[in-house]
Amino acid sequence: MADQVDDRLAASRAGMRALWLSFGALLLVALAQGGVVVLSGSVALLSDALHNVADAFSAVPIAVAFLLGRRAATRRFTYGFGRAEDLAGLVVVLLIAFSAVLAVFESVRRLIEPQPLDHLGAVAAAAVLGCAGNELVARWRIRVGRRIGSAALVADGMHARVDGVASLAVLLAAGGAALGWRWADPVIGLLVAVAIAHVLVGAARQVLGRLLDAADPAEVDRARRIAAEAPGVLAVEEVRLRWSGHGQLAELTVVVDRAASLVDAHRIAHDVEHRLLHGLRHLLRAHVHPHPAATADAHDHAAVAHHAASRR
Repeated sequence: MADQVDDRLAASRAGMRALWLSFGALLLVALAQGGVVVLSGSVALLSDALHNVADAFSAVPIAVAFLLGRRAATRRFTYGFGRAEDLAGLVVVLLIAFSAVLAVFESVRRLIEPQPLDHLGAVAAAAVLGCAGNELVARWRIRVGRRIGSAALVADGMHARVDGVASLAVLLAAGGAALGWRWADPVIGLLVAVAIAHVLVGAARQVLGRLLDAADPAEVDRARRIAAEAPGVLAVEEVRLRWSGHGQLAELTVVVDRAASLVDAHRIAHDVEHRLLHGLRHLLRAHVHPHPAATADAHDHAAVAHHAASRR
């Protein structure tokens, strides 16, 4: 158990380090782009800079969630505070949505009231800076997020990667303006907004999946195989996995010999839990219920059978 606590603290610290360093990098990129926006009046670059700001500040709620996740369970929050990370993911989704709406608003305004685009070289340079900065941040967040099992951090990394692609679109706006296409800048700004909306859908799907206790079927099958291989386990009846922040919780029902003593059944259940903790990378704890093998006249679940039927 002490090793699990140490691993979880190490994962939280790694996530915090990735968040704060990438926060600083994206903020510097956004500030540099903002200075070019003031000089050039580029709405496409403004859309990209605003998105970078939103992406940078999305680190704040995730960092708060990581800090909460370190707290021990209480009498009120008996499962701990891991779910705070999923709520932080919702905040990130809202920030992305706000960024998309603002980008659309500014682009439509420039379509109605077009303005000349100046300092095209600076705009192009700022776009390249945005692309490079976002890709570096994306690689770091995704790598750390996958290592520690944080869906919020991985999603934020994918968000940064698409931001990098959106920065390339700003180059097209500058190129269009250089060719005299007055509509290029606001149209590219709208395309950036579409890219943001695409990220929004993917991020929302991932975060909502975590909130609804979605689990990878391959992980469920792996847990079932691990439990089935434990000595004394005759069958595995039920496997449930759910995420709590960047850690997993498991519930399993395993069938044991009906003649096994309570002590033996308890030992088998703990052996299954031990194997799962070693076999599932992000597992925090598992509750394993040993179920005696059925016989023709066995009625082990008769007392609760009608409750189970009423829930269907």
